[in-house]
Amino acid sequence: MKKTYVTTMPDHVGAFLKASRSMAALGLNITRVSYNKAVDTHTLFIEAEGEPERLDLATEELRKIGYLQSGGERSVLLVEFKLRDVPGGVSGVLELIAQYNFNISYLSSQENGTGWQSFKMGLFVEQPEQFSRFLHAASRLCSVRVIDYDKTEKILDNSIFYISFASELAERLDLGEESRTDLIINANQIMQMLDERNEPFHKTFDYIRGFAEALADHRGASFQPRITEYPMGDDLHITLIEPPCGSNICILRHRGMYLFVDTGYACYRRETLALLRSLIPDFDTCRKAALVTHADVDHCGLLDIFPAVYLSRKSRDSLVMEYESGGGFREENPLHAPYARICKILTSYRPPRPETLRVIAGTGKKPVQPIERVGSWSFGGLDFEVYEGQGGHLPGELVLVERRHRLAFTGDIFINIKGMTPEQTFYNHYAPYLMTSVDTDSALCALERKALPEILGSGVWQVFGGHGLCKELTIS
Repeated sequence: MKKTYVTTMPDHVGAFLKASRSMAALGLNITRVSYNKAVDTHTLFIEAEGEPERLDLATEELRKIGYLQSGGERSVLLVEFKLRDVPGGVSGVLELIAQYNFNISYLSSQENGTGWQSFKMGLFVEQPEQFSRFLHAASRLCSVRVIDYDKTEKILDNSIFYISFASELAERLDLGEESRTDLIINANQIMQMLDERNEPFHKTFDYIRGFAEALADHRGASFQPRITEYPMGDDLHITLIEPPCGSNICILRHRGMYLFVDTGYACYRRETLALLRSLIPDFDTCRKAALVTHADVDHCGLLDIFPAVYLSRKSRDSLVMEYESGGGFREENPLHAPYARICKILTSYRPPRPETLRVIAGTGKKPVQPIERVGSWSFGGLDFEVYEGQGGHLPGELVLVERRHRLAFTGDIFINIKGMTPEQTFYNHYAPYLMTSVDTDSALCALERKALPEILGSGVWQVFGGHGLCKELTIS
């Protein structure tokens, strides 16, 4: 068993040695260490492996020697005080800060010729209720307001950077304290991985922040997906929903039954359900099921609302692993694992119950061909040929082909990049950097895309990918 400790290391000679000796004395093997003084003066990440009870003892030992961060809602708040530009003008505010026992992590002021100065102070706050009382008291001394960090300036307080960063993201997306700790650990892992590739550390955090802001900015009334209708005849109608962030949701209605191909992100649950109920008045009672093209978090966010979820054997295995231990196939790739975990945290993802999963094709073995037929499947009178890719994007990926209507559902094996909305294009630029590649094997994924036309055969096909508009593909 492995466990990551987020420790507060004193900035003096032998500090890490002391922690290392504590681990060795308990028979624990340190498997990963990360410390970057340019990012954070004190925070040291230690990943250790050993028996669960020994790891618990290490927690207590590190707490005894003062290396573990204490709990609580700790954050740095940047406050601006408007004070008269006179000798001693700031004294009253400083006395109040000392009274509340806040540490000043940042201080900036400059006269502007107006007779007033705006003092910016970063205050390290451990108890939100204390800070609320402080603001009321400070407002009786001067004009005061809480402002955001200017992301273009130097990091205001290195010693608690990680805590501030995670708190900022958690506040934007209404996450709890446990999620903040997980964010700190996985953000550090991405930074360490990219640092080894000589990428600037600040770019890592800017990209994670940008990813979180993109998710947050499209909630509520700002959730405005592109919706396209495709009447196909023969009592078949397809509705394509393209959220600004996350996978497409493709709805097939045939003979009174609804099939939902992929379901988008969990963080848009309320918005998506409201939209579906407006499109399908009897949504809550209609005959419906979901189909998963592959088990990535941005395709599986709402699987839990469906009584049956159809998928490949490997995708089922991945989702069951997530349900039982929290990690699926994507986390088995060390380059992808931190980003996958951050996605789950930021989108409040929960895997579906295993008893709802229905395997329609595939085995635990890797297909011989880049795309290989592994079975047949029918739904509501539609007959699909089921193909499985070799795992270029993710093991268990499916392609479903309906030849009577010349339809193909490809997941992320084939996506219409040129057919994305500007919001989709902007959102999708974060993952390739933070994961180094969205594909498990980019070369293999290219072979799968090349094989797709051969699988389909001649004719005009409507190809529905995991992202972007439906692609009309003419094959000679």
